Amino acid sequence: STENLFNTYLPALLTNIMSDSEPKQKKKNHNKYRKDKPWDTEDIDHWKIESWDEEKGDKLVGGNLLEESSFATLFPKYREAYLRQVWPVVTKSLDQRKISCELNLVEGSMTVRTSKKTSDPYVILKARDLLKLLARSIPVAQALKILQDDYQCDIVKIGGLVRSKERFVKRRQRLVGPDGATLKALELLTGCFILVQGNTVSIMGDSYKGLKQAREVVIDCMNNIHPVYNIKRLMIQKELAKDPKLAHEDWSRFLPKFEKKNVPRKKPVEKKEKKTYTPFPPAQTPRKVDLQLDTGEYFVSERVRKAKVLVTKKIEA
Repeated sequence: STENLFNTYLPALLTNIMSDSEPKQKKKNHNKYRKDKPWDTEDIDHWKIESWDEEKGDKLVGGNLLEESSFATLFPKYREAYLRQVWPVVTKSLDQRKISCELNLVEGSMTVRTSKKTSDPYVILKARDLLKLLARSIPVAQALKILQDDYQCDIVKIGGLVRSKERFVKRRQRLVGPDGATLKALELLTGCFILVQGNTVSIMGDSYKGLKQAREVVIDCMNNIHPVYNIKRLMIQKELAKDPKLAHEDWSRFLPKFEKKNVPRKKPVEKKEKKTYTPFPPAQTPRKVDLQLDTGEYFVSERVRKAKVLVTKKIEA
């Protein structure tokens, strides 16, 4: 019948109409703008920092810097004699990179600034790091290495990490170790030069990974974690890095896990002397009135008694 046909085909007809009215969503082509890069091969090190070389054609767009940049750093009084002695060496090294420098002994400051001949825009930041390292008692021969492009530095401020002065001195000495043994082991494992001076620890190295590892050990030491634990961990990581099979695996199963335990310290027990046992109770302490009766002060008038008290107070004072 007509009704049966209508009921049969109506739902299918409605679905077709709805599907035609809805806009069809196109699939996104994510590879539309991706093109082959024949120059980008696997042997290229993308993390390598290329050094600035004017002979190879490295130069600024305008030819020179538009504005003069300068950085100044204060240095402690005990460094004045050494800086005055080595300043010609510093000036010579900075002149080669066309950076002018100034040593002000009156204010106790060192300043570096760019000149019109400066072509490398990043060398002023390297010069700033050089001043920081010289102010933190690093020898000039070691500090001048920071001017190389593959060297970086980090200065860790440890002065505010420990409240107690005594604890701070102990933990700082723990970082250095006996005859500098702990610091030397840390330098060999991280490949960085480390110097502990006052409230700071200066770190220099040719890899950011080494700087990060050294910084973590220093901060952990100030937070009461002995450097020996971190040195042991770094030694294991160094051995695991030599195995190419473990390059892309998780190393947590090989590394030791050190749990912090709060061990209660035993206080020295004070030995009490045993008293001889007596069945009789202790003698009763005399009252104030009894003492006055013994001395005869009880029968003296109140005025005389007060005057005597005042005299005794004056004698004691």
